[in-house]
Amino acid sequence: MFKIQTLNKISSKGLELLPREGYEIASEILNPDAIIVRSAKMHDMELPGSVKAIARAGAGVNNIPLDACTERGIVVFNTPGANANGVKELTLASLLLASRDLVSGIQWARALVGKGDEVPKLVEKGKSQFAGPEIMGKTLGVIGLGAIGVMVANAAEALGMNVVGYDPFISVEAAWGLSQNVRRAVGLESLMAEADYITIHAPLTDKTKGMLNRDKFALMKKGVRVLNLARSGLVNNEDLQAAIAEGIVACYVTDFPDEDLLKNERVIGLPHLGASTPEAEDNCAKMAAVQVRNFLQYGNIRNGVNFPDCEMAPSSANRLLIANRNVPGMVGQITAALADKNINIADMINRHKGDAAYNIIDIDGAIGESELASIRRIKGVIMARVVDTSN
Repeated sequence: MFKIQTLNKISSKGLELLPREGYEIASEILNPDAIIVRSAKMHDMELPGSVKAIARAGAGVNNIPLDACTERGIVVFNTPGANANGVKELTLASLLLASRDLVSGIQWARALVGKGDEVPKLVEKGKSQFAGPEIMGKTLGVIGLGAIGVMVANAAEALGMNVVGYDPFISVEAAWGLSQNVRRAVGLESLMAEADYITIHAPLTDKTKGMLNRDKFALMKKGVRVLNLARSGLVNNEDLQAAIAEGIVACYVTDFPDEDLLKNERVIGLPHLGASTPEAEDNCAKMAAVQVRNFLQYGNIRNGVNFPDCEMAPSSANRLLIANRNVPGMVGQITAALADKNINIADMINRHKGDAAYNIIDIDGAIGESELASIRRIKGVIMARVVDTSN
């Protein structure tokens, strides 16, 4: 029986994928094997020693203590692409909001309440102040061509926009899914200089923090419209305010407003609505549940954040799972320890990611606690456990 703790309201359509006969699921539960979380902040939580995995039903993992989890061999998962369509649709809506001054127009129209029969005449008289350009034929620069960026680029191209994309780390899968009509930017600077609209779909890292700053704004066209539905830290807000004042940025749409941004009439602040659709919540929960199930039952990792993706079909009933520091000689020490205990390896896979490595080892016969303890004593081994893949 595996115990799963939920820290937020997780879609039942996802939790239904965890078999009732093998799983106990609750928001309050002792010694959970795994945690499924959305936005709850976990940095100050004391994680029980029983926790083997944490699945974030979403893409960002800023609310999870990754380093601490890695030190303890706790695998952290996220669900990239599960909310992609929801974010794509909000990005398309934001393109139109940025162009047509719809927000100001709606607010102005509401202020006409009480004017009675004068309203139609006032509407016709005042509508010109909210005019804005069409997006068809304009150039959209897409920064980041992951699951969301690709969908945005393809949809914008289908709407008649000229789309140029930039992503030096684009995956083969993403490249296959990208429309052939989307042009590749030579560099980020060339995209900035060419685009009438710019949308960011990049992760927030030390390298991307503040990537849109004074220098980048100086390269942009006068009147550019910028969208950020990815992460607030990607844009330097002080430099953005200056670019708006200088007439460089005509409108900024963000899903992560702060008070200063909300004071600016050229900023449209959305209350973090990117993944706020029932479909996205269901998809994220489903992906998280499947990842947890496959890890607890088979040791397979897909969409690992702090450990490498590592999957292998079972070739025997007994499977040894080992997480270790990515240092030379680890595989040799592990296999030697097994050989010393007369344990034969039926199949094996080893993968690494940064400073962490992970091993799936199918063995012939059983492995006892004393043999497992000898593996754990190897310097550099972080976690070792055995699963019965026949269950």
